[in-house]
Amino acid sequence: MLRSVVRGVGTALPRRIMKNAEFETMVETSDEWIVQRTGITQRHIAAEDETTASLGEAAARAALANAGLTPDDIDLIVLATSTPNNTFPATAVDIQNRLGMHHGFAFDMQAVCSGFVYAVTTADALMRAGNHRRALVIGAETFSRILDWQDRTTCVLFGDGAGAIVLELQEGEGGIGDRGVLASSLRADGSHKEKLYVDGGPSTTGTVGHLRMEGREVFKHAVGMITDVIEDVFAKGGITADDLDWFVPHQANRRIIDASAKKLGIAPEKVVITVDQHGNTSAASVPLALGTAVADGRIKQGDLVLLEAMGGGFTWGAVLLRW
Repeated sequence: MLRSVVRGVGTALPRRIMKNAEFETMVETSDEWIVQRTGITQRHIAAEDETTASLGEAAARAALANAGLTPDDIDLIVLATSTPNNTFPATAVDIQNRLGMHHGFAFDMQAVCSGFVYAVTTADALMRAGNHRRALVIGAETFSRILDWQDRTTCVLFGDGAGAIVLELQEGEGGIGDRGVLASSLRADGSHKEKLYVDGGPSTTGTVGHLRMEGREVFKHAVGMITDVIEDVFAKGGITADDLDWFVPHQANRRIIDASAKKLGIAPEKVVITVDQHGNTSAASVPLALGTAVADGRIKQGDLVLLEAMGGGFTWGAVLLRW
């Protein structure tokens, strides 16, 4: 059985680090309040010369180096982002060009914070169905560009960054012991749009718009929706929470992460947390957390890893893979 195996992982962060104390001069908030409600202590904010494409390129190059490969070895690029460089062409095509690739194909995927999970699932399906041996799957965002910096309920939550993995098609035996993507589950429900959205767009206002969120409503739905797809991949993989080595959730809010892990029976020491350092980087948060845990030696080859995310729409999903 063909499996999409992770060959390499890479990350990229903007140069500027913005700590909570900076917000105290901008809006009515405090470091103590932000940490207590979200778990965030700092985030990275892109400078004018740092874009979704440049961060995505840097993460892609880091992943290729980690895999010992070059752009010539890649057949496909899937970029998860809600903050593209342009309305069109796809920022994935921009990254393809920056990498010096003039072969294969590339496209963007928009599922907000669930984007990377959606992108991994899509790349896996395309690779196993066609003649594509290796893919770059990237999550890259510059959410600072769409924040209302006077809205204290949202501006403190988000940051910028990028993460990428290289997937390679390899032969497996068809069991839970195989390396690579083992199971996935994706969901969406557009009836929740007003709870988390951007109030602009080319077809409506002709503007970029700003992020708007009903925080309590999002929190209320998050844990239930997340556990739904995770229980689905557990069933597909024939495993339980005890079998996991690592849980790598979307880094939106520490309280949501803790509540989800507790409800699923996932031990706290198995949960990868980076929200304190990066904030919510939307589609970049899961690959950034993955890259962090691989770099510090926590995630090792053979480990069973669960990825999970939920984003505006709502969209949500989970991927089970063996590293």
